[in-house]
Amino acid sequence: MTEVSDREPPRRRVPGPARPARPGSGRRPGPGARPARRPGPPRQAAPRHIRLGSPRPRLRLVGLALTLVLVAFVVRLLQVQAIDASTYAAKAEQNRYVVHTLAAERGRITDRNGVALASSVDAYDITADPTMFTREQLKVGDGPEQAAALLGPILGESQDELVKKLRPANKELRYVRLARSQTPQVWNQIKDLKSALAKKSETDKSTANVLAGVFADPSSKRVYPNGDLAAGILGWVNATGKGGGGIEQQLNSVLAGEDGEIRYAQSGGRQVPTVGSTEKPAVPGSDVELTIDRDIQWAAQNAISEQVKKSKADRGYVIVQDTRTGQILAMANSPGFDPNDLSDAKPEALGNAAVQDAFEPGSTAKVMSMAAVLEEDVATPLTHVVVPNRLHRGDRLFKDDVDHPTWYLTLNGVLAKSSNIGTILATGQLGKNQKQANQALYSYLRKFGLGSYTGLGFPGETKGILAPPGKWSTSQQYTIPFGQGVSINAMQAASVYSTIANGGVRVEPTLVRGTKGADGRFTPTKKPKKTRVISAKTAKTLAQMLESVVDDEEGTGTKARIPGYRVAGKTGTANRVDPATGKYRGYTSSFAGFAPADKPRLTVYCAIQNATEGSYFGGQICGPVYKQVMEFALKTLQVPPTGAKAARLPVTFKP
Repeated sequence: MTEVSDREPPRRRVPGPARPARPGSGRRPGPGARPARRPGPPRQAAPRHIRLGSPRPRLRLVGLALTLVLVAFVVRLLQVQAIDASTYAAKAEQNRYVVHTLAAERGRITDRNGVALASSVDAYDITADPTMFTREQLKVGDGPEQAAALLGPILGESQDELVKKLRPANKELRYVRLARSQTPQVWNQIKDLKSALAKKSETDKSTANVLAGVFADPSSKRVYPNGDLAAGILGWVNATGKGGGGIEQQLNSVLAGEDGEIRYAQSGGRQVPTVGSTEKPAVPGSDVELTIDRDIQWAAQNAISEQVKKSKADRGYVIVQDTRTGQILAMANSPGFDPNDLSDAKPEALGNAAVQDAFEPGSTAKVMSMAAVLEEDVATPLTHVVVPNRLHRGDRLFKDDVDHPTWYLTLNGVLAKSSNIGTILATGQLGKNQKQANQALYSYLRKFGLGSYTGLGFPGETKGILAPPGKWSTSQQYTIPFGQGVSINAMQAASVYSTIANGGVRVEPTLVRGTKGADGRFTPTKKPKKTRVISAKTAKTLAQMLESVVDDEEGTGTKARIPGYRVAGKTGTANRVDPATGKYRGYTSSFAGFAPADKPRLTVYCAIQNATEGSYFGGQICGPVYKQVMEFALKTLQVPPTGAKAARLPVTFKP
């Protein structure tokens, strides 16, 4: 019996496939060897797989970054909407809304009849954006040079100055003003040139519109249709649109009105129509009506200009005043200036010399000395005054304007012949001694308005120089009675004669009748102040004495006669203080008077400074001016002669 073994029978090893013989080995495959494989493409190695890392760290990093960004946005949002909300709102409002000023129309200045002496017309300020003239913008060479060459002849400006404005030091500056207050015709000319250049640049790419950066801002221009007529009264308007002198300056707030403004939303430089706008309308200035009569002003200015030119004098002035109301009908200066163009005006000609010049009046002031003598009842027109050829007073020797034997004059004759010595003797009777006489005379000079402003309130007006009697020098005690050693302006001198013509009542002179607002309502100025200076009786007597100056053949004012009218007047020839040296040089020639003498209506005062050709006596060069102006004014106002005969007061007496 066969024993069964627990072991498994040994496994038989099966031989594997024979390896192919290496080429050139010379070995042949043995029995049981695997047959050689047919040659084919080489076996490719299995690709390796990249093993990705865990995505969780990356997600955490991205999430953290997003969280930080969101936190930054939240913080910024809180800052804008909560912390700095008002500040940013204001900036947004400022950038979104723009405000433009609406210029108020300046009021007119007219004469008493409504004739325009000054008015405003539409104009343009020519402006530019300098950043639009750069090479980068225009793609051409020197843009400012080319633009200046085109604009210079149109604007009448220097090309060099225009180039400086178009090429400012501040490269970011976007607004410059090239010219002010240009006429619409000038702006139309520039617009036409801009259009032509724009069309040319569209067809010719090598050409640029060098005026594309030129614009215009609407404004207004002050014009004076009568040229230099009444320029001293009117003044002018400066480059900023404000009054620079005369009435334009004095009443600037009345004439200027109040500017308005318009506020609207804008985007890209254009108004957003859907948002709406707010507007505060401009309030036009009021018109100012003067007391001046344009025709009389023209006659006065023409007469004084001709005489100043003929006499080769430094200057002259004429004033015409209504004796009853104090209103000024004319106030002319020569030389004058054209307020339309101040480029050719001489500095000394600007202003109103009739109220700004202070000068010694000379013999026209003797009427105040005579008024004091008559009012104090120390003499009458018939009082005898013996006038020697020379008179010693203090340390001085006084004389008249001509050498003469002893004159036997009445007080009326002293005034008619304009005797300095006779005036000294007459005023010496005003007090028991010279000190008292000086005090009495001073009080009358003050009542007549010397040493005080006239009441016009005119810019630059002088009140003259009148020292109190305690400060009068030894010489002034005797020279002031005949108009030397005291200074006045032409308006003060005219007012003295108007006071006498008005029966001894001084009426403050006025130059403005009233104003007219935008509603057309006229508001008159307040009534002028009135002051009685001398009695009506004294004033009437003085008028008769002043007639002797003109009518009597021995009077000094015969050239002032007006056929058919009774004329009262007084000549003056005073030593003149030269403003440049402060010393006496030349003369102030003058004539003052009123007409009709027995029923006064008008006063005319004329003065000429430093006549160097022909006569310098007041009666000779100012008498004819007085006649020419007074005659024209009487006819213009249709003032008839009274027809009454003058009372002939004696000039001399027999010893």
